[in-house]
Amino acid sequence: MGGQEREKGEVTFQRTVLLAQWGQKADYWAQGGTQRRGSRRPETTSHNNGNLKTVRLWRDAALRARKLRSNLRQLTLSAAGGCPGTDQLDSPDAPQLVLPANIGDIEVLNLGNNGLEEVPDGLGSALGSLRVLVLRRNRFARLPPAVAELGHHLTELDVSHNRLSVLSAEVVSALRELRKLNLSHNQLPALPAQLGALIHLEELDVSFNRLAHLPDSLSCLSRLRAVDVDHNQLTAFPWQLLQLAALEELDVSSNRLRGLPEDISALRALKILWLSGTELGTLPSGFCELASLESLMLDNNGLQALPAQFSRLQRLKMLNLSSNLLQEFPAALLPLAGLEELYLSRNQLTSVPSLISGLGRLLTLWLDNNRIRYLPDSIVELTGLEELVLQGNQIAVLPDNFGQLSRVGLWKIKDNPLIQPPYEVCMKGIPYIAAYQKELAHSQPAVQPRLKLLLMGYKAAGKTLLRHCLTEDRVEGNQGGEDKKSHPPSPPPVSKGIEVTSWTADASRGLRFIVYDLAGDDSYEVIQPFFLSPGALYVLVVNLATYEPLRFPTTVGSFLHRVGARVPHAVVCIVGTHADLCGEQELEEKCLDIHRQIALQEKHDAEGLSHLAQVVDEALARDFELRSASPHAAYYGVSDKNLRRRKAHFQYLLNHRLQILSPVLPVSCRDPRQLQRLRDKLLSVAEHREIFPNLHRVLPRSWQVLEELHFQPPQAQRLWLSWWDSARLGLQAGLTEDRLQSALSYLHESGKLLYFEDSPALKEHVFHNLSRLIDILNVFFQRDPSLLLHKLLLGTSGEGEAESRGESSPLMAPPAPSQDALRATQLHHYVEGFLLHGLLPAHVIRLLLKPHIQAQQDLQLLLELLEKMGLCYCLNKAKGKPLNGSTAWYKFPCYVQNEVPHAEAWINGTNLAGQSFVAEQLQIEYSFPFTFPPSLFARYSVQINSHVVHRSDGKLQIFAYRGKVPVVVSYRPAKGVLQPDTLSIASHASLPNIWTAWQAITPLVEELNVLLQEWPGLHYTVHILCSKCLKRGSPNPHAFPGELLSQPRPEGVAEIICPKNGSERVNVALVYPPTPTVISPCSKKNVGEKHRNQ
Repeated sequence: MGGQEREKGEVTFQRTVLLAQWGQKADYWAQGGTQRRGSRRPETTSHNNGNLKTVRLWRDAALRARKLRSNLRQLTLSAAGGCPGTDQLDSPDAPQLVLPANIGDIEVLNLGNNGLEEVPDGLGSALGSLRVLVLRRNRFARLPPAVAELGHHLTELDVSHNRLSVLSAEVVSALRELRKLNLSHNQLPALPAQLGALIHLEELDVSFNRLAHLPDSLSCLSRLRAVDVDHNQLTAFPWQLLQLAALEELDVSSNRLRGLPEDISALRALKILWLSGTELGTLPSGFCELASLESLMLDNNGLQALPAQFSRLQRLKMLNLSSNLLQEFPAALLPLAGLEELYLSRNQLTSVPSLISGLGRLLTLWLDNNRIRYLPDSIVELTGLEELVLQGNQIAVLPDNFGQLSRVGLWKIKDNPLIQPPYEVCMKGIPYIAAYQKELAHSQPAVQPRLKLLLMGYKAAGKTLLRHCLTEDRVEGNQGGEDKKSHPPSPPPVSKGIEVTSWTADASRGLRFIVYDLAGDDSYEVIQPFFLSPGALYVLVVNLATYEPLRFPTTVGSFLHRVGARVPHAVVCIVGTHADLCGEQELEEKCLDIHRQIALQEKHDAEGLSHLAQVVDEALARDFELRSASPHAAYYGVSDKNLRRRKAHFQYLLNHRLQILSPVLPVSCRDPRQLQRLRDKLLSVAEHREIFPNLHRVLPRSWQVLEELHFQPPQAQRLWLSWWDSARLGLQAGLTEDRLQSALSYLHESGKLLYFEDSPALKEHVFHNLSRLIDILNVFFQRDPSLLLHKLLLGTSGEGEAESRGESSPLMAPPAPSQDALRATQLHHYVEGFLLHGLLPAHVIRLLLKPHIQAQQDLQLLLELLEKMGLCYCLNKAKGKPLNGSTAWYKFPCYVQNEVPHAEAWINGTNLAGQSFVAEQLQIEYSFPFTFPPSLFARYSVQINSHVVHRSDGKLQIFAYRGKVPVVVSYRPAKGVLQPDTLSIASHASLPNIWTAWQAITPLVEELNVLLQEWPGLHYTVHILCSKCLKRGSPNPHAFPGELLSQPRPEGVAEIICPKNGSERVNVALVYPPTPTVISPCSKKNVGEKHRNQ
């Protein structure tokens, strides 16, 4: 070929085999269609794909195609000025493509994805040996006449993803040697009768068209082995298909069939059958005569039972019955001994039969989102299981020997009221369950009836005084002559921050509360969420003396939203304090108002979530093609899989509302009867087994002994223990090293201690002294400058002792009297810098914590822990690199006061001012309609530090760089009740380099997703803001659905219309990232996610 011909049409000879077009059904599934061929797992992808079986569905067709083409000469052409694979469908001008010379021997020609409206001149005459022609993803409105010229030798034709609205009878009838025909993703309302002339046809794909019926002549195609008519407009099962005795693979999904004919039994060769979403209510008895069936998809129908004869389908290996109306496990499945994959998700099952053990070849079992209360003991006999999904049921106890299911790689159990093994153990995986059950079998079981009780509420609500009166069995100013410890009226105790107290509420029953008094001051918001955990009793304290209806949102409503977002389905008791300061009528009115406003808030939230769930249902009712056709449609372009995930989340939020105990309980700490009534109420709630089933759960005695040993002298006084110290305590408790790991993980998950096995810097240490750790945290979150300065001055008084021990410190020498004022001034500057900018050098932190830590190693470990918790980060130390003698500065983002400070400039020597605005902007916006998690922005600021450089922090904004690409993170608080809080992540670059902007913000998006997993009950939305609207300065830019971030870019689409301006087109690269982001990162563990029970 000459150089001139190469300029006109770039030619690429490919010796590698082109992918079989019939096997490329994944094109649709990549864009989000109903799960079928691209993945054998419905609606969820596993992170352990390498350990699971490969896809088998429709694989045979692809293998046959590859085998047929393996020895063919192949040619791929792209239009002039383009290159293979370039999206050109939305280019305004039809591209020109010129055939090179000397191609008469070519047998496979690929002209796909070129935006062609006509084929090149001379195609028919030039390609005398052509057998395979690929015209997919172009702009053909009709079959090119030149195709008819190839009919006498063409065996495969692919014209999918075009604009065909009619098929020329003349062209179709000329293709008499055709064996494969792909007409999917077009606009065909009907097929011509001449299709029946293609007597050699073996595979036909007409999916995603507008077919209301099939031509009668189709019944003449006796060689057809594979037919795909899914996503059309059929209203009955086509009788023509019943005549195709050789048919092996059939897909009629997403058609409103509403029933199947009795004589479907005629399709005796059928091996693979898709009937997903066909509105089936029953199966005819003739269906059970399809004895060759190996894979059957019946999901998303209305089946309430299976016919008894279903057990005749003895060759069945894969069966999907998800999203039906089954109330009982179908008994007809139990004799199917060859079954390998069984999906029964989202039904109404209440139990699993013990005979399930007969399914000995089962590799995959999905039973999630049912109503199953228990599992049969025999399930442990399914030792070949690789996937077991049980989430969203009512399972409280797992069978003994559950650890025998050691091959399970995909394991999901969350959203079950697990007691035995404890929820924390089950979430760790099968090996931990096995270790727990082994330990329980080899040691004496023990019961520890204790409950975590959290007192929370607005500042000055009376939490601390109430705690003293409850736990010390005291009354302020005893008035009734009761035999109680009487105390004269005194000023209310001042809160020291977060405090923890042990309260033995009933010694005879051994019932003990661990009482957490959460400070109401805003300063402590950043650490409060760490103490909100499942399985606790929440007491929301309201000062009735100062309460007014207008103060409900701040004194009650916001706290309920916060608890519900962090701990869905939590138990909350509302207690009104200072009742003695209110008149009888006033007291009643205020309690009724609180009760009424709680009901209104719950109703408003539930109705809002129900409406959003209904919008998702309406979007699901339209198929993916319709949703993708109009940018005005709700959930434009969002896959069915993502929509179902969204719907499941809304349903979860609706099903896990707070359990708010009513009525409001008024209390005066001066009235012993009211205090006793409160104690009785708390005891009654705590002992309610349906509310707190974990209170009496059984643990291995060795685990209890291990916990007790950690809190006995001398180790009880230490801030932390080394892992080997804990291992020695484990040996005393009867735990070998391999069994210790599970016990420590449980104690960590249940909030008894901190053990970060996933952190290289912390995994060799066990933080067992939580009360001391809380005291340290309280130091950092007291905003009183005089108190902080006093602590620092006290810290300097002991520096002379450090010098005598040979330790170094920047403030080492004992001050002379003349130096006292200078030192106080210097420390005052540090305090100011801390309270304004959140900045502290390491040596000043050591002074601040002088009473709490002794050794430098304690300080370093503590700073690592604070960074792990997302409370601070080292400002001037690159990750993994030493500071080379310079002072380490730490930043506490929650203390930053000014909007865009430059306090770091004198440390880093950088200035980010004057960033230039370039052509295109990417902006991902998170919106929080109900509540914004307290301190989320501050903690997020810490989490992203490892990803950015040259950062400058403000109270509501962060400017930084990812490499050389600028990023801006902004938080905008709501300005009114109708406006949500928003958090956005933005970057910008020129359009050709927009991939660099995606590369900059994608890790930041994934970090935020990780943090938000700590708030499972939080409702929020994600959107990609339209770059065109942003460029115009629109105050209300169009927002594309954030679900698109997790989907691959649609093939053949170059631009998307912005609905705000119908003529405005947005490049697809400004909406979809180059690589889909991770929706639920499983590999990253966060202190807030793992350790909410502290």
